[in-house]
Amino acid sequence: MRAFVTGGTGFIGANLIRLLLQEGYQVKALVRPTSRLDNLEGLNVEIVTGDLNNPDLSWQMQGCQVLFHTAAHYSLWQADREKLYLHNVMGTRNVLNAAAKAGIERTVYTSSVAAIGAGENAQVVDETHQSPVEKLVGDYKKSKFFAEQEAVKAANFGIDVVIVNPSTPIGPWDIKPTPTGDDIILRFLRRQMPVYLDTGLNFIDVRDVASGHLLALQKGKTGTRYILGNQNLTLKALLEQLAQITGLNPPRRTVPTWLPLSVAWVDEIILTRFGKSPSVPLDGVRMAHQYMYYDPSKAIRELGLPQTPITTALQDAVEWFSARGYVN
Repeated sequence: MRAFVTGGTGFIGANLIRLLLQEGYQVKALVRPTSRLDNLEGLNVEIVTGDLNNPDLSWQMQGCQVLFHTAAHYSLWQADREKLYLHNVMGTRNVLNAAAKAGIERTVYTSSVAAIGAGENAQVVDETHQSPVEKLVGDYKKSKFFAEQEAVKAANFGIDVVIVNPSTPIGPWDIKPTPTGDDIILRFLRRQMPVYLDTGLNFIDVRDVASGHLLALQKGKTGTRYILGNQNLTLKALLEQLAQITGLNPPRRTVPTWLPLSVAWVDEIILTRFGKSPSVPLDGVRMAHQYMYYDPSKAIRELGLPQTPITTALQDAVEWFSARGYVN
């Protein structure tokens, strides 16, 4: 079986490709000309260079039976609004059209819990929940919502597409790293987190996310979304687990949301007008104000989604970052 993978140099894609190779798949990976190839080094992968909006993408998919569309532009900066819709929405539309032309038999589309939205007052929500698009915080979440609608439309037109919605993955091979996941771990290790926000997220081992993609290919229902998640934790609880793993002291004080909101507003709205590069995304702080708790029981029940302990994912992420010099 030959699999075409977009976003293979990214966090989820790199772990997915390793799993596919382990399971005997031949893999063709689409990478941008400017992509770092660190995550694919030493792997038996056919690399093709291109872009999600390439008109000849169907030709590059020739010979593959399945598609994993994991690529997305992740940014919380308001200046990246056009890129978010170009890559995430228009790119997804082009990828799915190309898959149909190339004769791809089944596609797994990587959406996000960002497209689902969050419950009120730390409510745990499942796949049946949908926040109104106008209440989704920031253009990243909105772009993922509209991109997921492209997958739903494709399924309605008879294309075999399964949708997976990862929560917050943590673990190895996060070379950037992801702002809402491993970047928290890295800032903790670097002692760059003197205080924390009173918020919460659903966390999952990134290798379980990769398994969820393969299980969705094998068992998922066309046009259906599956939350790939595990444990709902406050940020405080996550930092306390990191403290137990590393022996480092966790931050003890919370900071009121209005303070980082004020800093982010000045940073991104005012200082950028004077040519300064912002360091705190306004949408990122607004997102952190919500508890993003999710129920993954549907994926556990219907797909067999594994539930590796979060402490294992944290331990492996710490070791991965430390071994590659990120901490220093």
